[in-house]
Amino acid sequence: MKKIVSIIAIALIFGACGEKKENGESAQNDAAALSGTIKVDGSSTVFPITEAVAEEFRAVQPDVKVTVGVSGTGGGFQKFSRGETNISNASRPIKDKEIAACAENNIKYIQLEVAYDGLAVLVNPENTWVDSFTVEELKKIWEPAAQGKIMKWNQIRPEWPNEEIHLFGPGVASGTYDYFTEAVVGKSGSSRGDFTASEDDHVLVQGIAGDKYSLGFFGLAYYSENQDKLTLIGVHNGTEVVKPSLETVKNGRYSPLSRPLFIYVNSTSVASSEVVEFVNFYLDNAGDLATDVGYIPLPAELYASQKENFRTFVESNK
Repeated sequence: MKKIVSIIAIALIFGACGEKKENGESAQNDAAALSGTIKVDGSSTVFPITEAVAEEFRAVQPDVKVTVGVSGTGGGFQKFSRGETNISNASRPIKDKEIAACAENNIKYIQLEVAYDGLAVLVNPENTWVDSFTVEELKKIWEPAAQGKIMKWNQIRPEWPNEEIHLFGPGVASGTYDYFTEAVVGKSGSSRGDFTASEDDHVLVQGIAGDKYSLGFFGLAYYSENQDKLTLIGVHNGTEVVKPSLETVKNGRYSPLSRPLFIYVNSTSVASSEVVEFVNFYLDNAGDLATDVGYIPLPAELYASQKENFRTFVESNK
């Protein structure tokens, strides 16, 4: 009888210890759980990566609300410089006037690269005459002097149709617009104005898909999502005609229409543990998630070095 009582007592002790451990683990999990709101806005091109990261982050931190807006790179920096957002998506580096706006409001920040992207040049699937463009031809179409003068396809190549070109592109607040105009025209933000512009790439997809004589450009990821509605056109890089792909963007052959993509993090936001955790989660997962949504990941060592830079940034702004 004494033996049975002893066994029961030992069992109760182990049961209590086990319960204590479980409660301890639960307490640790509760301590690791975060809450709060993270506001992100900016580039429509970077949006798919950030939204994919946010979706995965919500799964592990369900009490953190991550909102991701699409105001274009320029619109995003306006909000960021006023302290209205924690993180700004950008498809180009921050401009001098945006740096000055941040400084006026005592907004310090860190720039982090998250992926590479190629700009896709697109026509309607019924377009049977265009097989490629040179950069010079794209400039002839898009430069400011073309407005009201270069209106038809056969003005680019005589064998092309005597039909109007209908142009579609990102709005002037878009980093994609800035990058394209700098790479093609030679000056950021410089282009003809008589084209259908939208910050919403889905609007551009619909416009090009519905017009046989259309021509447009936007980030490669949106083409990847809509390959059945659009035709991707190669660009001559000076040596050969190259179409954008994971491989040609990564190895630099798709030139000059390849670029890095960024997020900018506000220094005051890193006082919030949920923002720090989100950015670290972003850098840990951006490579895999960028590939999932049609972008090109950075080398692993670059993500690692940026994570270390971010750690230093956080420490210096405590």
